[in-house]
Amino acid sequence: MTGKEDVKLLGSPVSPFAIRARMALNMKGLSYDYVEQDLFNKSQLLRSSNPVYRKVPVLIHNGRRICESLIIVEYVDDAFVTAAPPILPADPYDRAIARFWAAYIDHKMLADWLGIMKVATLDARLEMVKQLFAKMKHMEDVLTKWSNGKGFFGGDSMGYLDLTLGSFLFWFKTIHKMFGVDIINVDNTPSLAMWARRFMETTTAKKVAPDENRMVEHIRKVYRAAASSDL
Repeated sequence: MTGKEDVKLLGSPVSPFAIRARMALNMKGLSYDYVEQDLFNKSQLLRSSNPVYRKVPVLIHNGRRICESLIIVEYVDDAFVTAAPPILPADPYDRAIARFWAAYIDHKMLADWLGIMKVATLDARLEMVKQLFAKMKHMEDVLTKWSNGKGFFGGDSMGYLDLTLGSFLFWFKTIHKMFGVDIINVDNTPSLAMWARRFMETTTAKKVAPDENRMVEHIRKVYRAAASSDL
């Protein structure tokens, strides 16, 4: 890319998807305007920028709008290819595998995480967590295979899958605080638990860490609304 870049991100500090997009921009070392949105009182800017889903995040690059967090991460990696480090793997097969598991996280696991917040009793919540452990074990196996014994899914440094799953860790922390359950359990997925601690200690994660009180209030609103469309 040449010339001055105009980069804006519409997001929310409590949205894991907006957090994911912010981490990608920060990893690339890009300067951008962050325009915070109220997810329960959506602005006209957000509605017009994402008229189909009306969700954050939306990346606006030189007037062009890009929606959906995983698409934004890939766009940032491709549009700013000279900015190090790369986020997606270089090998086409590795990129395909990373995309598969990223889709698995967003399409198969997210509904279970939301369900944990919406059930009425602790017993029901713990039962849902037990069912979720099998899916988390898949991610444990992926981490073991693709990290090659290193600290992250991306190897020595964070990559596409790290951002995909890591963007939910702030929610997991708040869910533990509010409901007393651990989604990443050291007994069930020890390598994943170590990865999560390592991820949260990175500068990339610390820069986007939301205020805990805001997270609690947002999850309470989600719990009351019982509507994932407001994430």
